[in-house]
Amino acid sequence: MELNASLPEKIRHAGITIGDKWEPGDLGLLIHLHGVQNFQDYGFNAIHEAYCAKIAAEFILNPPKDRSFAWIARKGGEVVGSVLVVERPENQAQLRLLFVSKAVRGIGLGRWLVEEAVRYLASRGFGRIYLWTVAGLDRAISI
Repeated sequence: MELNASLPEKIRHAGITIGDKWEPGDLGLLIHLHGVQNFQDYGFNAIHEAYCAKIAAEFILNPPKDRSFAWIARKGGEVVGSVLVVERPENQAQLRLLFVSKAVRGIGLGRWLVEEAVRYLASRGFGRIYLWTVAGLDRAISI
């Protein structure tokens, strides 16, 4: 699947590329961004950061089912966003680790990640898609 073909011009112009493979250092960068930014934005503590690390580590260490997938956004080789699709029982899919770095917010990357994941899931025949979030995460809720 060509992940960059449908990137909007505004996102491409910002120098962002999308991949589906975890490179060395990606996990650490993503979790670092989650931890620091979610503390600054929402006051989340290290428990939230550890929970995010657990989600990503499980995705990498326990290869997901056939229809699970990852979109990892990078700018200049640095992780700046992500969304994971995890196949769940009963033909359901869960969006996990939806995140966009402050450095690239406002160009539509978060919305594109969700829309791309939804297109992917529809093409794979999922019956239900869901994203768990918490009160206060207005950016995720608005998408």
